[in-house]
Amino acid sequence: MIVDAHLDIGWNAISAGRGFLQPPASGYLVSRPSLVAAEIGLVFATLYTAPARARRSMRTGFVYQNAHEANLMATAQVNYYRSCGLDLIGDRAALAAYARGWKKGRLAGVLLMEGADPIETPSQLGAWTDRGVRIIGPAWGATRYSGGTGAPGGLTELGRQLLKAMRRKQVILDLSHMADQAVADAFGMWRGPVMASHSNARAIVPGDRQVTDETVAEIARRGGMVGVSFYRQHLRSSGHATLNDVVNHVVHHARSAGGPEHVGLGTDLDGGFDARHAPIDSLARLKGLPARLRLHFNRAQVEGIMGGNWLTFLERSLPSPLQGSNQKARIARP
Repeated sequence: MIVDAHLDIGWNAISAGRGFLQPPASGYLVSRPSLVAAEIGLVFATLYTAPARARRSMRTGFVYQNAHEANLMATAQVNYYRSCGLDLIGDRAALAAYARGWKKGRLAGVLLMEGADPIETPSQLGAWTDRGVRIIGPAWGATRYSGGTGAPGGLTELGRQLLKAMRRKQVILDLSHMADQAVADAFGMWRGPVMASHSNARAIVPGDRQVTDETVAEIARRGGMVGVSFYRQHLRSSGHATLNDVVNHVVHHARSAGGPEHVGLGTDLDGGFDARHAPIDSLARLKGLPARLRLHFNRAQVEGIMGGNWLTFLERSLPSPLQGSNQKARIARP
């Protein structure tokens, strides 16, 4: 089973009309048929909302002016996932049952909120965990909670309150898009599971969107995970990206982390870019990645990078069934 830790499925369907159940639209890669054909069995399905300032860069009018509008937009995406019949994994027992019974053709998701503005106040977090949210990245650009990409700054007071609420609700923290100071603030107070769903190496591609070697090392020290993005501008500074660029970031992250067991995939394919900006022109091309990884890692390590590492991380990071007993998310059937 391949695991992809970052796909903007709901956003693409609602903002751009690229439905999930049909084959991919021309020039794009991700749909349920293409995922299952590529033997991707688990995705981190995002709830992404675009602030009004992103209207031009994201080429969309589907933007929010305030937290309530962001809330409505993210709620629409939750409803979309349910309408697609995407089973949402909410606890360790459900994950174990799904992984044990998985076979080609099956697909499940874990809900990841990218940018926390849809949470109108930290006291509202329980409503989102009831809907199935298990991972939250406080930032995209700057949000009311955190400095973000292109917007330096730390956690706000509201952001600190949110992290405390996330810890109480057994929610995983995603550092992707958080500004350096916000990452430092989070490391100073966070004691729960931590990851970076789609963050490449700053040492290879400079810029605040990428993560530093020190951040990767600290994520690994805490038992966390880093996913490699497939967006060309995250993979290389210029020119066309290939799967060899993906391997370069995997290898670099593995060195920073002290081992490949803390590295996986978080492709972000179709996430605001089309196949022209990806290292593959079809999800079927993922079959070529393990052979390239085998030049650097053994077979078991490659299997981990392709999916096993994320499964192991979730096994220890999702709430137990007792802790999640009041959650109302659909649970994947074995």
